[in-house]
Amino acid sequence: MRIRYPEMGICGLSCQLCPMYHTDSKSRCEGCKSESRMALGCPFITCAIKKKEIESCWECKDSINCEKWRKHREAGGKFDSFKCYQKLEEDINYIQENGFEEYKKLQNIREEILKDMLSNYNEGRSKSYYCIAATVMKIEELKQALIRAEENSYGFDIKSKSKVLHSILDEIARQEGYYLRLRKKSRL
Repeated sequence: MRIRYPEMGICGLSCQLCPMYHTDSKSRCEGCKSESRMALGCPFITCAIKKKEIESCWECKDSINCEKWRKHREAGGKFDSFKCYQKLEEDINYIQENGFEEYKKLQNIREEILKDMLSNYNEGRSKSYYCIAATVMKIEELKQALIRAEENSYGFDIKSKSKVLHSILDEIARQEGYYLRLRKKSRL
């Protein structure tokens, strides 16, 4: 089977906005459909790629009744893992309504914005934060935040630049009701 989009998770998550995708270390993930990830045995990989020979869950004729995918989507509405799941359901709906190619265009824009944040404003501790912001915020909000950050941090060191961008993103998040942290499952 020819994989066209290794950077798009089978379940609907965008690898392009994941912290593990944007690292230079040995732990770098090349996407959910890369050879290294497919060797790990994710249940979505086993079902979609290996058994049904489809690239994404939404392509499956059984997707409406798939209990595994339904539970994954429901959990994504409440919790994250190492990656932000906050927009999972919204992204899947967008793909189903507009097609994957349109979605991919938006993800490419988001990834370019993320790369800008990581290159110019990451003091070494903000990668996950910027990945979440690139996932949950509107593209125009992200672009405007970067313009403001550049204007307000000209000549600053990276740590100070990061603080400026954080404060701008946090301000937008408060106004719009975004949550810019990973939502962990409580262990009560």
